[in-house]
Amino acid sequence: MASNSTKSFLADAGYGEQELDANSALMELDKGLRSGKLGEQCEAVVRFPRLFQKYPFPILINSAFLKLADVFRVGNNFLRLCVLKVTQQSEKHLEKILNVDEFVKRIFSVIHSNDPVARAITLRMLGSLASIIPERKNAHHSIRQSLDSHDNVEVEAAVFAAANFSAQSKDFAVGICNKISEMIQGLATPVDLKLKLIPILQHMHHDAILASSARQLLQQLVTSYPSTKMVIVSLHTFTLLAASSLVDTPKQIQLLLQYLKNDPRKAVKRLTIQDLKLLASKTPHTWSRENIQALCECALQTPYDSLKLGMLSVLSTLSGTIAIKHYFSTVPGNVSSPPRSSDLVKLAQECCYHNNRGIAAHGVRVLTNITVSCQEKDLLALEQDAVFGLESLLVLCSQDDSPGAQATLKIALNCMVKLAKGRPHLSQSVVETLLTQLHSAQDAARILMCHCLAAIAMQLPVLGDGMLGDLMELYKVIGRSATDKQQELLVSLATVIFVASQKALSVESKAVIKQQLESVSNGWTVYRIARQASRMGNHDMAKELYQSLLTQVASEHFYFWLNSLKEFSHAEQCLTGLQEENYSSALSCIAESLKFYHKGIASLTAASTPLNPLSFQCEFVKLRIDLLQAFSQLICTCNSLKTSPPPAIATTIAMTLGNDLQRCGRISNQMKQSMEEFRSLASRYGDLYQASFDADSATLRNVELQQQSCLLISHAIEALILDPESASFQEYGSTGTAHADSEYERRMMSVYNHVLEEVESLNRKYTPVSYMHTACLCNAIIALLKVPLSFQRYFFQKLQSTSIKLALSPSPRNPAEPIAVQNNQQLALKVEGVVQHGSKPGLFRKIQSVCLNVSSTLQSKSGQDYKIPIDNMTNEMEQRVEPHNDYFSTQFLLNFAILGTHNITVESSVKDANGIVWKTGPRTTIFVKSLEDPYSQQIRLQQQQAQQPLQQQQQRNAYTRF
Repeated sequence: MASNSTKSFLADAGYGEQELDANSALMELDKGLRSGKLGEQCEAVVRFPRLFQKYPFPILINSAFLKLADVFRVGNNFLRLCVLKVTQQSEKHLEKILNVDEFVKRIFSVIHSNDPVARAITLRMLGSLASIIPERKNAHHSIRQSLDSHDNVEVEAAVFAAANFSAQSKDFAVGICNKISEMIQGLATPVDLKLKLIPILQHMHHDAILASSARQLLQQLVTSYPSTKMVIVSLHTFTLLAASSLVDTPKQIQLLLQYLKNDPRKAVKRLTIQDLKLLASKTPHTWSRENIQALCECALQTPYDSLKLGMLSVLSTLSGTIAIKHYFSTVPGNVSSPPRSSDLVKLAQECCYHNNRGIAAHGVRVLTNITVSCQEKDLLALEQDAVFGLESLLVLCSQDDSPGAQATLKIALNCMVKLAKGRPHLSQSVVETLLTQLHSAQDAARILMCHCLAAIAMQLPVLGDGMLGDLMELYKVIGRSATDKQQELLVSLATVIFVASQKALSVESKAVIKQQLESVSNGWTVYRIARQASRMGNHDMAKELYQSLLTQVASEHFYFWLNSLKEFSHAEQCLTGLQEENYSSALSCIAESLKFYHKGIASLTAASTPLNPLSFQCEFVKLRIDLLQAFSQLICTCNSLKTSPPPAIATTIAMTLGNDLQRCGRISNQMKQSMEEFRSLASRYGDLYQASFDADSATLRNVELQQQSCLLISHAIEALILDPESASFQEYGSTGTAHADSEYERRMMSVYNHVLEEVESLNRKYTPVSYMHTACLCNAIIALLKVPLSFQRYFFQKLQSTSIKLALSPSPRNPAEPIAVQNNQQLALKVEGVVQHGSKPGLFRKIQSVCLNVSSTLQSKSGQDYKIPIDNMTNEMEQRVEPHNDYFSTQFLLNFAILGTHNITVESSVKDANGIVWKTGPRTTIFVKSLEDPYSQQIRLQQQQAQQPLQQQQQRNAYTRF
């Protein structure tokens, strides 16, 4: 469910602000850097990160950083500090600096200053640049030298730089390890400096020997310096080193558990719990049964609630991973092991009803995870414990609107959804509990509970018509005021009502919802409820709500957007009147629906802007229109068997042509065309799927279902009429086994299975084409259209935004102007790109690699038309690059042997972490003019001149003969 703060499609303005171009912006900032006033210089420096974000290509970034390096070299310490902050903010752009040597030389010159503060800022600057200069020996030497400085500011800066270089460079880490060891163990080193030096050891993970020596040193420190601060810093560094090097993680878990059990200091216990939680989330497979058992014993014995809460949070993290299965698995040959495992269950059962909400929440989560993950018979009794624990927590938290209670309630509700999904037979009791508690709960809790109800009901059809009355009664009661909570509750409860009555919303329900909306709601709330109605297939309700909003918007783009939604809802509402076996009314319903769809697509096109082209929405609706037209055409084709039966000589024609299907007359060719049309539509739905990289999984599944509908009808035509003998039902038989995540998907799957069964039963039973076959096809179409279309989230809302910006070099000054290349040379085309993200990068999927496809075609030929091998006529290349810090670059070598103008097209697509390729674009085009090289031109001219006297002589001889 969307919050008020979430941007809608029409509010998403993208990146295209009309401001200065890159060079003008850089010159403007350069003017500020050259100013004589310190304030203007500082203002210019701090505006550089915005410039890098807007123009993230190396040519500008290189120039900008060189200018900043000059400011660093000649400016005062405050300006240097500003440059340092800019460098740290722009860390992901550092690798785009082309003249690294020149840049570092200007920075490094300040290290020889007599001012220790200037040296300290320089060291921090070098530390910030460690990712691009990890092996610079002069930087390594300066850091080692500065660690011995008598100035505290310089030493702290050297420690910062040493930590950064240790993380990047193995040579530096090996070299500095002994130096740090001596300083930590040296008596002259102050304790506060030792505390700052110890964390550097977490980066000593480049090889096993280095990690082992760092572990030994930390082990000595933990035993030699038992003070609280030293133990805390050493243990935490120990944990981070183990998590990075991986080999010593089990030992580290044992060490932390030992301190948790034996050390009496609360601060140390808290630190060990924090580190155990880190290791539980990063490496749960390294936890043995003994480790979990030891943690359970500590939790059972501790009298402090704060420590018990921490230990339970570690156990709840582990309970959602593979570690819980290891814990409950029986070890071969060891019969006595399972009974001890009851300690975890005992602890969770004790904590479920604890007076501390946090402890109770973690106890319930552990029980839920055990119930869902472990299916052993002796653990089935825990189901009821989990349900009762969740019910008590729900009652406790729903009466309290404090932030802590809401956070605990979220945990409990997440557990309820997980339990209902993992153990479906418990879902009914969970839903009844939620409905009972809804009446007495606070508004903030009601919103969360409605979200939970909707999530459960989307997965399982547990909200029956009997429960709808309770929900409608509650809807009448709420909404007395226009507060934000009340508005949110109106949306949440309306969504639950839509989910509960997806077949059709009763007149009374519609009246109640509209009455409440008229009294207290604002336009945004009405729009959100209408959007949910469109998602759930309640198009009659959605149409009325969109209609009511048309006059309440301030811009014509919003008006056209709402008007298009109203028309689409009206179009889908027309399809609800379809009836089986009544094909003439089906044709009129589809025609009526198409009329409104055409109105809607015109309005939708008017709603789009250059910054927000609504490409997904337009393509989705165009495909829907084409699909409805294809359905209509197929019904007409089926009817033509009655209206235009095969001629008397059809059998003779079929025997003459050797095609048995021709005896059916013109319907056979029409069916073939219909099948090809449905396959074409399926292919277009596949293209839309591939172009929707930023779509949520529900939207993608919806597109996939539309594609499967097209494939189903084309398969049915082939199996019944065109080729019954070779039709196979193997690949289509498994569609019903997949778990459906929504009511729409469940109903579509049910229709698919029913149609396939009908087709399979008719297949080879009757000779095609008979009325049975055409009736089967028409009924399949009507069954598909009777399921109300769901407009999913991505149609309204873009939660993730990803785009790629390409830069080609060489590039012409004028886009229409071609680049000149000699035909005996090859063009080195450099392609650079930047991946741009919206506010939530990688929410649904992340880019693993970018696939660049370069192709060239000859547009116009000039010069002689001599024969050239076909390989030299076109270029077709593909490269795959992995973006680093959202930047990538690669080069292509292109050949233009034929004289003339060539068109080069560079197209990008992306591959996600699962290996799926997405056609995201963009597509960029440049022109190249291939010219004849001077040497070949000179030889050709000489040959022409040599041939001219010979031709003249031949002409004279011809005249003489004449």
